[in-house]
Amino acid sequence: MDKLVIREWAEEDRPREKLLERGRRALSNAELLAILIGSGSPGETSVELCRRILNDSKNNLSDLSRKDVSQLCQYKGIGEAKAISIIAALELGRRRKEEGEQDSPVLNSSKRAYDYFRSYLQDLPHEEFWVIYLNTACKVVHEQLIGSGGNDFTPVDVRIILRHALQANSSSIILAHNHPSGTLSPSKADKDLTDKVYEAARIMDIRVNDHLIFTDSSYYSFRDEGLL
Repeated sequence: MDKLVIREWAEEDRPREKLLERGRRALSNAELLAILIGSGSPGETSVELCRRILNDSKNNLSDLSRKDVSQLCQYKGIGEAKAISIIAALELGRRRKEEGEQDSPVLNSSKRAYDYFRSYLQDLPHEEFWVIYLNTACKVVHEQLIGSGGNDFTPVDVRIILRHALQANSSSIILAHNHPSGTLSPSKADKDLTDKVYEAARIMDIRVNDHLIFTDSSYYSFRDEGLL
């Protein structure tokens, strides 16, 4: 069967197909809303219905987000379930914007990294190994627990560290683990692991900014001590 060109698609199917063919940024606000509601009403496609809803909101998503379920249900073709879907999607967008406006901490020194992360590793009876993922401005984009173990050993898979770095689009990382014993000095295993991660990350153009060892009251920095 020959594949239909876009102009031959049924209009109510076009937003979904258009997203698959051209990507989400190619769709108008009405087309994106039409995907949410799925179908329109007799005599009006989902796209036409969403254009009308947006027009009544001055084509402003902020105005639309102020409508409640009862107001949206006044439109023929919009029931409670569809109204809730629209409200939920707009609320997610609002929350995403709110998160984006919050400045991520800049960890460009061992002290800043320690102050930021000390609560994660204080008062633990066992050892945990974490990685803090940073962007090019040394702002935190993600933290990930890589492994936990006994009093003096934590198994660490370097592949997991690098996979998360790529997924987070991170340009640099900070390694962090605690010593429940209170000893600040790095062990041979700590040094060997640091070298292993450093070399693997370097191949992928990811920088290891530091490796911090935490105790309940202080920290040790590989970078400050000249080991990185």
